[in-house]
Amino acid sequence: MNVQHDLDKTPQDEPSYNRREQISWYFYDFANSAYTTTVVTVFLGPYLTRLVEAVADAENKIYPLGIPVVAGAFFPYLVSLSVLLQIFFLPIMGAIADYSHRKKQLLGISAYIGAIATMGLYFVQGHNYMLGGALFIIANLAFGTSIVFYNAFLPEIASPEQRDAVSSQGWALGYLGGGLMLAANLALFNSAEALGLTRGHAIRISMTAAGMWWAIFTLIPLAKLKQRQAIKRLPPGERFLTIGFKQLAETFRKVRFSPQTLLFLGAYLLYNDGIQAVISLSSVYGSAELGMSETVLVSAILMVQFVAFGGALVFGYLARFTGAKRAILMSLAVWIGVITLAYFVPKERPVQFFIMAGLIGIVLGGSQALSRSVFSLMIPVGREAEYFSLYEMSERGTSWLAPLFFGLVFQFTNSYRLAIISLIIFFVAGFVLLFFVNVHQATIEAGNEPPTRV
Repeated sequence: MNVQHDLDKTPQDEPSYNRREQISWYFYDFANSAYTTTVVTVFLGPYLTRLVEAVADAENKIYPLGIPVVAGAFFPYLVSLSVLLQIFFLPIMGAIADYSHRKKQLLGISAYIGAIATMGLYFVQGHNYMLGGALFIIANLAFGTSIVFYNAFLPEIASPEQRDAVSSQGWALGYLGGGLMLAANLALFNSAEALGLTRGHAIRISMTAAGMWWAIFTLIPLAKLKQRQAIKRLPPGERFLTIGFKQLAETFRKVRFSPQTLLFLGAYLLYNDGIQAVISLSSVYGSAELGMSETVLVSAILMVQFVAFGGALVFGYLARFTGAKRAILMSLAVWIGVITLAYFVPKERPVQFFIMAGLIGIVLGGSQALSRSVFSLMIPVGREAEYFSLYEMSERGTSWLAPLFFGLVFQFTNSYRLAIISLIIFFVAGFVLLFFVNVHQATIEAGNEPPTRV
């Protein structure tokens, strides 16, 4: 069994894992998924793109801060900038979590900053697309920061044998929350005319409701997660601002002696980059290239949420028999097929679009949930937030790259199809690297006991 807090503890002092605390932890996924589904995946990209196109010049360009940007590339660039900024914040946040006992409070602070920024999207209309861009950057930065604290609880609330299941159940409940919020928003959107609302107004109400959902359901983990005393104390004369980057440098020095962990992070940053790009840009692709109506887009993504709920649970169950690594590889093979299919989907063919969305739903939760649980095995005891900040940096450090790549391909070719097929590079490269990762060895390198199947 993996001792969570002190290697010198006796067996009777080893931590017990509380099912109620695990369920309360799941609810942060339930809370924040309304933001990722309603705002990032469905409404904000097409909505902002239309605002930008309305003020673009004859060459379909705008000039934020004097930089010429094609209207269709504005939102992908925002996604890139928002995740790139997280590289500078995550080490500080990881240090605060590891050197203090305020991980739960910081989860709440970052969550509520993101929720309030999301609610502020109600005021984005007309020519103020820059306000929308600024609020999105704040919300996405706060979202990524909160995930560091959230993930760092996983080794504390679940044993190595439990983590695939606990991580998968958290993702599953997240998709359920995102799906329920999106279903309500879809009902509002379809009833907008009868209620005397414009579609733009209905979209703004929907994004605000997502922020409110995020704020309300965050109260559950804040009430039930246990406050644990930090193992490490801040050295005399050090500050959180500086110790974060010093700790990160120390982590990089030490992780060099854990080659399998490095190989896993390399694989994860590539294939997860592709996943994040598909999540954030699928509605833009469906709307601008495939000619899908907003109703079709929202309906397809709503279907994804409920299919992903089952998919995450299925992959968690599958990992018990195949091991988590093999289950992730299976999901990546499906992702490669989905990207290929997306390139060939004809315009205005909703049936093919729904088939593609269904395939995404099956593998979406499994690939991400199992990646999180696999990495948790590679974390030395007492350094959970430090390593999960590195994990998030591996994600955020390149997750600007795929949207940027997508935006650049579109800018130079004016083809969304070439832009979407270019993302296959990230999935193929991630698959190849993950194939060579020895998870059992990486777990031992971290000083942990590996589960029966990895």
